Amino acid sequence: MTEPTLAHSQQISSNKILTVSELNRLANQLLSQSFPLFWVSGEVSNLTRAASGHWYFSLKDAGAQVRCVMFKGRNSYLDWAPKEGDKVEARCTVTLYEARGDFQLTIESLQRAGLGALFEAFEKLKAKLQAEGLFDPNLKQAIPAHPKQIGIVTSADAAALRDVLSTLQRRMPSIPVIIYPTPVQGKGAASLIAEAINTADQRAECDVLIICRGGGSMEDLWSFNEEIVARAIAACRIPTISGVGHETDFTIGDFVADKRAATPTAAAELVSPSREAMLNGLKQLSLQLARACSAWLNQRSQALDYLARRLISPTQQIAQQKTQLSQAAYRLNNLLQQQLSLKKQHVLRLGQNLDHLNPSAVLSRGYAFVQNKDGAIISASNQLQTGEAITLNFGTGSADATVTKIKP
Repeated sequence: MTEPTLAHSQQISSNKILTVSELNRLANQLLSQSFPLFWVSGEVSNLTRAASGHWYFSLKDAGAQVRCVMFKGRNSYLDWAPKEGDKVEARCTVTLYEARGDFQLTIESLQRAGLGALFEAFEKLKAKLQAEGLFDPNLKQAIPAHPKQIGIVTSADAAALRDVLSTLQRRMPSIPVIIYPTPVQGKGAASLIAEAINTADQRAECDVLIICRGGGSMEDLWSFNEEIVARAIAACRIPTISGVGHETDFTIGDFVADKRAATPTAAAELVSPSREAMLNGLKQLSLQLARACSAWLNQRSQALDYLARRLISPTQQIAQQKTQLSQAAYRLNNLLQQQLSLKKQHVLRLGQNLDHLNPSAVLSRGYAFVQNKDGAIISASNQLQTGEAITLNFGTGSADATVTKIKP
């Protein structure tokens, strides 16, 4: 606790006359600031649960009692409800209900008496085993996807066992189950649980081992927080799944096991493949295979049709080749005829050209050409001399003559 502040002392010692409201407000401030958040233990009495959801009760011991309030926003986090006569431990602050001037405790959290020591032991063992490496993720064994046989360590008459068995029956009824029965709470339960785990490990009959029990208080689940159980789980050569309590419950065994499940039912689901899901998956694969085979056959059928259209008999092949040769011969003959025709036309044009250039053709029209005695053609009169002998060439025949007179 802290001493009253100077401001409070000055306000209280001032000459101002306080109203009752001011007095209670100052007193509430003084109490709230002077007391830190602390723990107090006592027995619950005069418990009232208001329609608003707030809880009002008193905590008492042999010599005194104090009024308490736990508002709805805080008590809604508890997974249990106190009742008259319960021994509890409350984490609270000191306040004053100003409207009535009532001294009271405002409860922030509430737990059953003795849990503080249990929590301390829990954290101490957890830190110890963690330092030894028992929680090391690298040491965790993989849970088999398709176990051939499943082992269960739990009480033979526990509801958790019925939940696990019904889940396994629903998901994969063909997997055999071996139960290693053991008490799961009470005096000596931890040793018996560890013995059942060791037995399962020594027999090596299973591919995976479920260690489970249903929900309960921290005291009910305490056997799974014992060091002997933790070390038995750590030493087990069979992959282990811890399914103890509800989703919000954590035990030392959860940290040591190869896998933690939120509930026993969840543990059963982790170790067993779903028969329905596998059948659906197989059905889908079968449909995919059928579609793939059909597509493959269709493609090959089309390829066969294409090849069949290209495949012909020798007789057809000879006939085709004969037709092709006939066509080639026809084209060659046409080409030759065209070439011959072109050549004939060319020769004809050349003949016509020669005919046009042939002097005989000119002579046949009444013209003549003159040659001297050496046979040279005379094209001008100045090439001749008087008395020179010449030859006159006509279209038909020739005549010899003598030049008697030259005209320029």
